[in-house]
Amino acid sequence: MKFRRKAGESTDTAAESAVDPTSTPAESDTPPSGPFDVSQVEGDGIDRADLGSLLVPAIADRELRLQVDEPTGQVRAVMLAGSDGACEFQAFAAPRNGDLWGDVRPQIAADMARRGGEATEREGRWGTELVCQMPVKRPDGTEATQPSRIIGINGDRWMLRASFLGRPALDPENTSEWEDALAQVVVRRGEQAMPVGEPLPVQLPDDARRVR
Repeated sequence: MKFRRKAGESTDTAAESAVDPTSTPAESDTPPSGPFDVSQVEGDGIDRADLGSLLVPAIADRELRLQVDEPTGQVRAVMLAGSDGACEFQAFAAPRNGDLWGDVRPQIAADMARRGGEATEREGRWGTELVCQMPVKRPDGTEATQPSRIIGINGDRWMLRASFLGRPALDPENTSEWEDALAQVVVRRGEQAMPVGEPLPVQLPDDARRVR
């Protein structure tokens, strides 16, 4: 597993991996669909990269990439990437039995509109999600449109927000393997009190922190 210590790297570049995407805990004939709370996977024997609030197994044809701010060592973004797109994700503190995604989804759409983009709702694997189009400038100064698909998943006192880029944003009906990859992510909320909506802390794994 590779960890990139680059502060300015784009979120639509590719990233690494290596585990069977079908290898999920099987305590019954119909195991629960992830993303999982850490309490659901304790003792399952699956090796995962420990990023503090996020635990991510190796996933076939996907590279786990961390965008790290070099001066502070703070992880700025976590993503899975492959040859046809990427998925960036982050966990947030949420109220118990609440619907934080239902609260923030209209805020995200309004922010997109303020910045000249647009967001429309569609029903997907985890409920209502946003399909977004955002105007951007290419390095050569020409204008383009950045498509993305934003998903929110409410968990046990946490919400996982994920943004799909590339083909999984443009063709959600035929890229279910990307959703299967996201479903393997595990969230460790912790017991500490946190304001609702605050990002859960992400850190480099111990072995990555030792590399200079």
